Amino acid sequence: FQAGPLLDRVYNTYLLMHTHQTVDFVRKKSAEYGACAQRRMSIMEALDLLDNMVDESDPDVDFPNSYHAYQTAEGIRQAHPDKDWFQLVGLLHDMGKILALAGEPQWAVVGDTFPVGCRVQESVVFSDSTFHDNPDTKNPLYNSQYGIYQPHSGLANVLMSWGHDEYMYKVMKFNNFALPQEAFYMIRFHSFYPWHTGGDYMHLCNNEDLRMLAWVKEFNKFDLYTKCKDLPDVTQLKPYYSYRSLIDKCCPGQLYW
Repeated sequence: FQAGPLLDRVYNTYLLMHTHQTVDFVRKKSAEYGACAQRRMSIMEALDLLDNMVDESDPDVDFPNSYHAYQTAEGIRQAHPDKDWFQLVGLLHDMGKILALAGEPQWAVVGDTFPVGCRVQESVVFSDSTFHDNPDTKNPLYNSQYGIYQPHSGLANVLMSWGHDEYMYKVMKFNNFALPQEAFYMIRFHSFYPWHTGGDYMHLCNNEDLRMLAWVKEFNKFDLYTKCKDLPDVTQLKPYYSYRSLIDKCCPGQLYW
């Protein structure tokens, strides 16, 4: 992270996150939102809600998240015109941030994710200065290398810090989105930078995780490098994404959130 006007905002978001994201907190939020009983709405209605969402953990972006969704999807469409399901992932990937509009604090919605229930690895952002008040770091059940997990038991069995990735992954599973396994990995782990960029937490991964890592890395290129101040013309793009058979095929109608 470079020093800049947004850095204090970013750091404070991570300080709160790394203080309060514990095994107990994650289990509680997972139970609260995992039943997808909060409301019903379509994909495009959820995307429109992101017009009201600015991510406090992102030092690169100070505009509504809905634009970033279109930027990412368009970047993927240019590079992968034959993979319409991949383009849809670009549109969906940050949709879980609607949690912030439901009253959740941003430290429980945005930012890089990490496993809870085991020792924090060095590549977790601000790891050396933000975990001192997290009770799990003093609990011998949770502060060893493997913590509550078995070696190479797989990321599917790991409790990730609670946020938009985990929430959207649960929404996709609950509503049976007709997308390939790669799409579910991209959504669930696109903010897991300590893994896909830092190379940490490999001791928890199984062969399936390692196979999917290349897809998560490919997605990350578009998540990171399509952000720019030239905002897309959403009215021009909307018909391409909202009236396509892909949304009807993969995640049609009024969904459970």
